[in-house]
Amino acid sequence: MSYSLFTLKNGIRVLHNPAGNTDIVHACVVINSGSRDEPDDKTGLAHFIEHLLFKGTLKRNTFQVLNRLEAVGGDLNAYTTKEQTCIHASFLGAHLDRALDLLSDVLFRSTFPEGELAKEKGVILDELDSYRDTPEEQINDDFEEIIFRHHPLGNNILGTPESIPEFTREDIFRFRQDNYSTHEMVIGISSGAPHAKIRQLCEKHFGLIPENAAKRKRLPVNGYHPQEKTEKKPIFQAHFMLGGRSYPLDHEKKTAMLLMNNLLGGPSMSARLNLTVREKHGICYTIESGYSPMSDTGLFSIYFGTDKEKADKCLKLIHRELKKLREQPLGTTQLYQARERFKGQIALAEEARLSVIIYMSKSVLDYGRIDSLQEIFEKIDRVSAADIMDVANEALEPRNLSLLGFIPQ
Repeated sequence: MSYSLFTLKNGIRVLHNPAGNTDIVHACVVINSGSRDEPDDKTGLAHFIEHLLFKGTLKRNTFQVLNRLEAVGGDLNAYTTKEQTCIHASFLGAHLDRALDLLSDVLFRSTFPEGELAKEKGVILDELDSYRDTPEEQINDDFEEIIFRHHPLGNNILGTPESIPEFTREDIFRFRQDNYSTHEMVIGISSGAPHAKIRQLCEKHFGLIPENAAKRKRLPVNGYHPQEKTEKKPIFQAHFMLGGRSYPLDHEKKTAMLLMNNLLGGPSMSARLNLTVREKHGICYTIESGYSPMSDTGLFSIYFGTDKEKADKCLKLIHRELKKLREQPLGTTQLYQARERFKGQIALAEEARLSVIIYMSKSVLDYGRIDSLQEIFEKIDRVSAADIMDVANEALEPRNLSLLGFIPQ
């Protein structure tokens, strides 16, 4: 992985990942600030700001912002997570100067006009309603609220119907000043352009941005108490989430946890939960597990949707598979196949260059480094059958698992 990394005078780091002969460029700015950094009474503010970045700057109105890349066939978008905000763009290499100018403009010179605030509040309230109309989306948010109860990590990233209307321009500028530290930003560029050109354009568009060395202090995670809860909803299918807290980003058992999760309910059709619940018993269309490590904690979860009458059988089959992982070590062939499947999926994901440059930029924020594909594979190959049993007994202990169900009325 032959990337280059340098730091501007204001603390912003720039990552250049050479892209060979392709003329397509992917660029992003990842900021180490998300919904967990919001004040208690400002839930949804980080996501609100992300929306408003495109609503006008000191030199462009909303249309000019949106049309700047679209006029040349490019794309501009953004998203917010619990801990980070990302703005990203894809475009032809001939427009690299134009794209970096736009990214710098929306990130540092947005004006947040009062009229746009009012309109965007309505848009986000509609977005919130759309998620409420989608039970497989809502159950994820409600489940995180259970796992991180009374902590910002449990708040809905979109906010609430009560918090969104109360946001002000002053709230926005205060949040940005407190959380948008230039030392906690990484610009990532996947491009075949010479490194000297990348450096020159980043200095031009980002080098004169004033340094912001704000020192944010995140609220530590609190205690966790497993819960079981079911709610009746006007839906046709039952939806369930099962899981609990898990390892943070820098934990020594993270790789074993990633491999165990992939084996149990990863994207392949041969994942254990899919084989047992869907293929063998045919009682569920979607079943999957997920592991999301964060800076100081993590979340493991299993989701499935099925007919109301089949929910209990689904849960019994899931717990049977969890018990196997806790009590039955993988054989040599099973472990080899689990490793190779996971490594193959990671390698194939390298083809999605936008996702890769965002992943690399986040890795710089999280660890200050980027592991090569070979280093990642070596970590996976070091995971033993005993390691998988170890994390299974910690992460899948029944007494530590919470359960949330949406049941048809």
